[in-house]
Amino acid sequence: MIRIISAFLLLSISCAYVQAESAEEKGLAIAHEVDARDNGFVDTKVELEMVLRDVSGNQNARSMRLRILEVPEDGDKSLTVFDSPPDIRGTGLLTFSHKVASDDQWLNLPALKRVKRIASKNKSGPFVGSEFAFEDLASQEVEKYTYRFVREEDFDGQACFVIERVPVDRYSGYTRQVAWVDKAEYRYQKIDYYDRKGSLLKTLTSTGYQKYNGAFWRADSMYMVNHQTGKSTELLWRNYEFDTGLKDGDFTKNSLQRMR
Repeated sequence: MIRIISAFLLLSISCAYVQAESAEEKGLAIAHEVDARDNGFVDTKVELEMVLRDVSGNQNARSMRLRILEVPEDGDKSLTVFDSPPDIRGTGLLTFSHKVASDDQWLNLPALKRVKRIASKNKSGPFVGSEFAFEDLASQEVEKYTYRFVREEDFDGQACFVIERVPVDRYSGYTRQVAWVDKAEYRYQKIDYYDRKGSLLKTLTSTGYQKYNGAFWRADSMYMVNHQTGKSTELLWRNYEFDTGLKDGDFTKNSLQRMR
């Protein structure tokens, strides 16, 4: 009887261990599938409207342009520049995302006639007063997180995988993120962001997905709400172009200053 009980306990411990490993492996596999389905777009040009809302519902809008270059074996490069309102026209952000190393980011401030490098420990700060942090605007490479499958759950009428991802970067503003990935096309539908104290900070919801070039899904709207302040920011995406011929030379500090 003792041998039977001991064997049962060992089997239970072994099963629990396998399940824990399986949750991590499944979470990672889902993240890899999300990434794989977005490979091969080469480059993108897109126009955006950024709508900022305060706790009272007052809002103001900004327009900007974004260029993205896919970089084999590393993170994407991106360049964002504001066209309006006049007081921030020409303000731009250049980002070199990396799979493992900290991302490189530079902010162009025309009013000060300077390009400012964003330090790694400052990337959790808000981008031009929005609810999006600098780190949110870098490409979300698989290697930037560890993963764990949590459960399956419907969100907004879609069957989803729910996975937890924990940032590897010690300077991240988040302790963890919980993401809903739809089973049909492996698109991020919703992400909850938890702050350094472990409290729910923000939620990002992506809606209006459309398929471009027969392969690449892109959301029309990305809505970030800050649960702690009541403020929100919505990004509205329009006029996508793919494989436009962008090169590395279009993503430099000089091009950041020239892009007006």
